[in-house]
Amino acid sequence: MELTILGCYGGYPANGIGTSSYLLTSGDYHLLLDCGSGALMALEKVLDPLQLDAVLLTHYHHDHTADVGVLQYLWQLKSGVRREPMLPIYGHAADPLNFGSLTWPNATTGIAYDPTKPLNLGPFRIEFLMTEHPVPAYAPRITERSTGHSLAFTADTRDFAGLIPWAHEADCLLADTNFFADHEGPAWHLTSIQAGKLARKAQVNQLLLTHLPQTGYLGELRDEAASVAGHDLPVAVVRPGKVYKI
Repeated sequence: MELTILGCYGGYPANGIGTSSYLLTSGDYHLLLDCGSGALMALEKVLDPLQLDAVLLTHYHHDHTADVGVLQYLWQLKSGVRREPMLPIYGHAADPLNFGSLTWPNATTGIAYDPTKPLNLGPFRIEFLMTEHPVPAYAPRITERSTGHSLAFTADTRDFAGLIPWAHEADCLLADTNFFADHEGPAWHLTSIQAGKLARKAQVNQLLLTHLPQTGYLGELRDEAASVAGHDLPVAVVRPGKVYKI
């Protein structure tokens, strides 16, 4: 499967780069994973949005959902061949107001996933872990059934012990890394050191840092994570438009 980075900042877009959104592709199946600010324009550069098979949302903070509305308008208004008559948007039902907004006439249908059970979407099997965040948020571990390859996406979370068994031996860990190592004060996101330690303890094959800060040298963020991740573990800061094979 292939992971295309559409947006990778946390909180708000900057420097011409949007917030959290990713395209996961297996064969001809296309899953949009979160849909933050700038996601639709970035998606249009690599795929006609009408060719999406589904959207999966980890939670309803705006930096993960800001472009859901304009995606719905596109599906309502744009002419062309659609992969699905109505685009399914999967989200959790712990927030009824935001979940209800996922259904839009003649465009999208909101479908509640049960985070206690696996979800099968096309070629993917998805298992969820509730993260520690100010709102209900769920980290998906996505396995390509034909190959067994897996992507563990932390979504938004602070560090906690449950992340280690959830990410164990994943082929790729896509980690919320909003803070440099010297961050002080409340942290509802991982620091670079915490992301690196998680990758090492979970024995993953690759660490990709995302949900990035808008300021500071990101090479330093990468170096901090790599310093504790282990000598043989590939560590990278994601870049918009880059495609990673998993």
